[in-house]
Amino acid sequence: MASDSLLRAAGTSGERPSQPPPSAVVEIVIPVRNEERDLGPSVRRLHAYLRDRFPFTARITIADNGSNDGTWAVASALEAEFSSVRAVRIEQPGRGGALRSVWLASDADIYAYMDVDLSTDLNALLPLLAPLVSGHSDVAIGTRLARGARVVRGPRREIISRCYNLLLHATLGTRFSDAQCGFKAIRADQARALLPLTSDIGWFFDTELLVLAERAGLRIHEVPVDWVDDPDSRVRVLRTALADLRGIIRLGTALARGTLAVPVLRGSSPPGATAAGTGSRVLLISQILRFAVIGVASTAAYILLYLLLRDVLPAQPANAVSLLITAVANTAANRRFTFGIRGRAHAARHQVLGLIAFGITLALTSGALDVLHAVVPHASRATEVAALVLANLIATIVRFGLYRGWVFRGQPRPRERNSQ
Repeated sequence: MASDSLLRAAGTSGERPSQPPPSAVVEIVIPVRNEERDLGPSVRRLHAYLRDRFPFTARITIADNGSNDGTWAVASALEAEFSSVRAVRIEQPGRGGALRSVWLASDADIYAYMDVDLSTDLNALLPLLAPLVSGHSDVAIGTRLARGARVVRGPRREIISRCYNLLLHATLGTRFSDAQCGFKAIRADQARALLPLTSDIGWFFDTELLVLAERAGLRIHEVPVDWVDDPDSRVRVLRTALADLRGIIRLGTALARGTLAVPVLRGSSPPGATAAGTGSRVLLISQILRFAVIGVASTAAYILLYLLLRDVLPAQPANAVSLLITAVANTAANRRFTFGIRGRAHAARHQVLGLIAFGITLALTSGALDVLHAVVPHASRATEVAALVLANLIATIVRFGLYRGWVFRGQPRPRERNSQ
């Protein structure tokens, strides 16, 4: 990448619809689907910011992926209005597929994207991109979970976001703090090497690309952002969460089996890194297997207790008591057998944290019962159990991440204790 192209000064963009979009240091993609109401105001706001306050040339690309309302007409009108805006029509829905398609065809030095609602304050854009322009970093992400971020959103989405990132830390060994913030950038030379390795076309694309970048040794720069939740967001939280869980399993399996080979793109691995990485994968697989065995036993005990208590208690109290009884035994068993921690040191603390982790299970299972009884007021016991098993399965995956990344994090294993 030529250094002079990275130092081109930005010029004001007039209204020259007959000319093609000029070359740019940064290509900012806004993926949209059925966003005819927000698209125009957001693009005009972004265009004004880039024109008046951004020191590098930038192009805005609207990536319409499968809209069936007036979004494409709005995008085409914006392309005609501004010389630095272009519109691309992609028939297949999916944010990840749209980003990959536009980025792979781009001639810019840096690829970026942001959500159409502009939930992230645009004042974070220059801090996001400057380390990439200078060559200091390879990838940059906005984070709502790091110190210094100021975030306005409901507790439900806050809890889901934190649990998701804890799960990534626990299962894939990630170190970045926020995988899902719609405010990211990557240097084009690194992106061209990694994008062909991605396969997700939906919301998991962000996570997939970040995991691959970290495995490739790229430097990821994090920018704490000011972020305000869009109350009219089109994101379907439950459907997206389930898709993300499937993505974690697929990507983790491919990396563990070695069927997905990630090249080292920056620097060389430190001595012993390969052996350490192999050992970490073996340990993770072992922990997952032990956790699964204990989880099956705990679930069986939980369902048995629920059925016994259901004869004398309503559904919600029976669910809470069953979970509380099995929570203590589950935490103790995982402490001893899954994570290899012996002795009484920190046992009380682990139990308290374990109960907090099980609070998520209680919320999910209670929510499942509420939804079931709202849809089927006189559901049978078998139907109740089926709903609880499904909710408990989702909660178990989240709980493993919490156990590994929070409750038992940093605890020495038996061999390490004996060596002291």
